[in-house]
Amino acid sequence: MTALQAIDVEALDAARCQVGESPLWAPGEQALWWVDIEGHTLHRHHRPSGRSEYWAAPQRLASIALVAQGGLLGAMEDGLYHLQPLDGGELRTERLCGVMHAREGMRFNDGRCDRLGRFWVSSMVRDMSLAAADGALYRFDGRSLSQPLVRGLVTGNGLAFSPAGDRLYLSDSHPSVQRVWRYALHDDGSLGPRQDFVDMNAYPGRPDGAAVDADGGYWICGNDGGALLRFTPEGRLDRALRLPLSKPSMCAFGGAGLDELFVTSIVPARPAPGFDPALDGAVLVLRPGVCGIAEAALDLATHNAAVRADGASMFHVP
Repeated sequence: MTALQAIDVEALDAARCQVGESPLWAPGEQALWWVDIEGHTLHRHHRPSGRSEYWAAPQRLASIALVAQGGLLGAMEDGLYHLQPLDGGELRTERLCGVMHAREGMRFNDGRCDRLGRFWVSSMVRDMSLAAADGALYRFDGRSLSQPLVRGLVTGNGLAFSPAGDRLYLSDSHPSVQRVWRYALHDDGSLGPRQDFVDMNAYPGRPDGAAVDADGGYWICGNDGGALLRFTPEGRLDRALRLPLSKPSMCAFGGAGLDELFVTSIVPARPAPGFDPALDGAVLVLRPGVCGIAEAALDLATHNAAVRADGASMFHVP
């Protein structure tokens, strides 16, 4: 059994989420962005002032990334969108590309940019009780969506990239799988063969969202286990932290020195014994003693040029 270490945490003064996900630090704003998938909302917390605000999204918004031209990239149910949060709570959305999922009842899920600013995102069947392995992993380079690069995912999660950008991490957090894999990531965006990295069946919680620190450590949320685990690049567990809530969902480094770790969370179907139900759905902040790496931004210049040339955005329908 893995012994979990206690650590001091702070809860952001912000609205609680049903399914909080995709924390994203924006250095230029000194602000944290995140989403509530089932709440259909985009959230922002300005760290220096403590001010929090949110915007309603037209669909389930699962993951976000920075955009070099301003605003955010948002992965929603039927495609990828350029999001422009405006004063007064208005969220302007521009569809960049669509996707034809493998079946009805699917949406995008976990997503983030690699070190070169390409956005990677997984898809999943919304009804997890079906345990349907129809999910896939895609790459968006600012112009078009790739063919599925990894297939057979039930609940794709755990996306993160090594400091050098030459390794991609991916998990499947469904209870029937609970594994983390590693792939060689080439400059052209192609992936090498899948390599086993961690079998999370041996550790507390399911392998949900993740982040990599500046030393190459892979931090992953143990959903349902109230745990935050750090694995070395060789796949060895070297830190196991106990959180005061049962369903941590994703983590991201931020703060002025990138030395804070923000953790989103999910409200469980019923309160879990041994945890504080008042914190369910909160964003936690902790200082793990290591620093993260600034997230790269997606460049939409090539997409905008294609729109001007063709009169419509380009996208791939698998």
